[in-house]
Order: sequence, then structure tokens, then C-alpha cells
Amino acid sequence: MPPPSPADAPTRPPVRAAAFPGAPARAAAASSGISPADLAACRRLLADGSKWFFAASLLLPTRVRAPATALYAFCRVADDVVDREGGPAALARLTERLDRAYAGRPLDHPVDRAFAANVAHFALPRALPEALLDGFAWDEAGRRYETLADLEAYGVRVAGSVGAMMAVLMGVRDAAALARATDLGVAMQLTNIARDVGEDARAGRVYLPLAWLAEAGLDADRFLAAPRHDAALASVVGRLVAAADTLYARADAGIAALPRDCRPAIRAARLIYAEIGREVVRAGCDSVTRRAVVSKRRKLALAAQAAGALASLHRPDTSPPLAAALYVVEAAARPTPARAVTAAAPKGVDFVLDLFERLERQGQGGLGGGALGAGALGAGVPASADH
Repeated sequence: MPPPSPADAPTRPPVRAAAFPGAPARAAAASSGISPADLAACRRLLADGSKWFFAASLLLPTRVRAPATALYAFCRVADDVVDREGGPAALARLTERLDRAYAGRPLDHPVDRAFAANVAHFALPRALPEALLDGFAWDEAGRRYETLADLEAYGVRVAGSVGAMMAVLMGVRDAAALARATDLGVAMQLTNIARDVGEDARAGRVYLPLAWLAEAGLDADRFLAAPRHDAALASVVGRLVAAADTLYARADAGIAALPRDCRPAIRAARLIYAEIGREVVRAGCDSVTRRAVVSKRRKLALAAQAAGALASLHRPDTSPPLAAALYVVEAAARPTPARAVTAAAPKGVDFVLDLFERLERQGQGGLGGGALGAGALGAGVPASADH
């Protein structure tokens, strides 16, 4: 969900798709089979309605940016369909669009054509976008989660699946690296939930594990009727932040397995997102009366730290994937031809973080929902650092 807009936020011009580089982006699109016209339409969609993704994507190398834009535009459209229409009929229509994309007969729409090009070029396993649609269905059903493992299963669908898809677009098919990509997506989703407890409750939703609430002497329905912060709730939120931190630490090994030109941006995203959890803890785990925000200065410091700490990532982690993520990892881990990668780091970190700050002042967040807040840019750059 977008952050609240300050009443005195200055009026600023909108971000335009022209901020994307021209010829290099067109060449990257062509190499993945996406037509320049369809890519431009995807960019316009995201620049108008998903400004956080638009900003964050500038940190990715050009060869990944174009297919990532097509992927995220499809996610954006799917999210819009569910928000606008809801119910089984909307999910059935999205399934039909997947059917057509995977049959090579996409709907006559630039986003569907661009997504179908990704499917063909990257052999994108259908189980991955289907997992995302499952997450939408779970939200539509108002599902609650009894245990942390149950909540992780939700996180795998709405965020881990996008992480796996992004890893595939980066040319990563190693099962161990994919396991860590899903770890990172789920960690980001747990962070979103820990930060947005009050916001979700006021919308009639509770994502915290019901068993944890019961152990703390809390009843979910009573809490929804009158959301308030207290020591018992703080203990549950703190446990969730700690669970996310465990997954962030495991994810570092996966970042080391990414192409070198993707690592700094993904590492920066991991650090910035984890810092949201630190802000929650600093506020006494009060996510009801306040919303944790990471300042621009701190984001810049973490981005610089990410660029200088890549050597420390080369620590193997042989932990198996989360049980709920196993099917996503197995689907994504299919042989693919090795791709040459460059060692150049993404440029313009300061510019992009400044853009983040500007968008935050305007109160314009990402796509909303766990699927597209935590999972944006998948195993890496968060579209919004917002739920």
C-alpha cells in the first residue's frame, strides 16, 4: 500500500518513461524478443501507476531491465484485475491470459505480448506465475495463517515466486541460488507484514501467525475490532522481524550467485528492506500507531555499504529451501545456456534514491499487496519497500 502523503508535500512533476536510456534499452528488448513498442507501453504503465518499480528498475543492468519491466507490467495488470473485479471470475480471466501466453497466442495487448516474449525467451516455468495467482486467490479468500510455516507458504506465492522469476531473467537456474532468492522474497514479505500490522488490521486483515497471537494472549478477531499496540503484540511483531532476519542472512549466499552486474543493486535492496525491520524494532515494535520509514540518508549509506561489501557474500549456505518454496525452486531450476555477464556495477544510485525520496513525499507507493511490494524485482530491488 502507498505510504500516507504528508499534507504539506510539495507538488513535483511526474516521473516520465523518458528517463529510461534509449538505444541500450531497445537493444536489450530486441534481444529478448520484446518489441520496442510493447516495451514502451509497459514502461508507460509502470511510470504512471508503479513509480517505485520505475525508480528501482534503474538500478538494474539494461539487459535485465527490459524483461523485468515486461514481467512487472504483467504483475501490475494482474494486480489491477484482482483489485478492480475480484472474485473467482477475475482469477479465471488471469488464468486464461496465462494459457494464451504459454500457448504463444497472447491476448492482443502490449503487456501480454511482452510477457509472452519473456516466457518464450527465458523458458519461464508456468508454475512461477501460477504461484503468484495462488497468492492473489488466498488474499481474495481472506485466508489467515496459523503458523509461521503457513505464513511462509503465502510469502512464497506472493513474493518468493517473483524472486524466482527475476532470478530466471538474470540467467540463474542453480537450485541453491533459487532457494536463496525465494528466501529473500519471503523475508521482504515478512518485513512488510511486521511493519503494516495496524494498516492491515484497519482494512480487516490479519497476517500475523494466529498461534503466535494466541501464545501472547491475543485474539485475532478482538484485535481487528479494536487494533492497539501493547507489549503482547510487540512480542509477536518482534518474532516476525527475527524470522525475516534469519532469511535475509541466508539470502546473502544467493546474491553472491547472481551475475556480478546485478549484485550491488540486489544487496542494496536487501539491506534497505532489512532496515525497515530495524526501524520497527527501534519503535518498540509498534506497527499500529506508526509506520516504519527508512530515511534517504540511511538508504544512501546502505547502498554504499552494499557496493563495498560484496566480497563478504561468498559464504556458502546449503540450507534447503523453505518447505513451501520447494516446488517453486524445482520449477525454476531447469538447465539453460550459460550467459556471459559483465562486471559493471549499476550507476546512479544517488539519483535513484533521490527519486525514491521524492516519490515518498508524493505518497506514491508500489503496486500494493505482498505480491508486488515485497517481490518487486524479485530477488532484489524492492519496487516500493511497501506492502
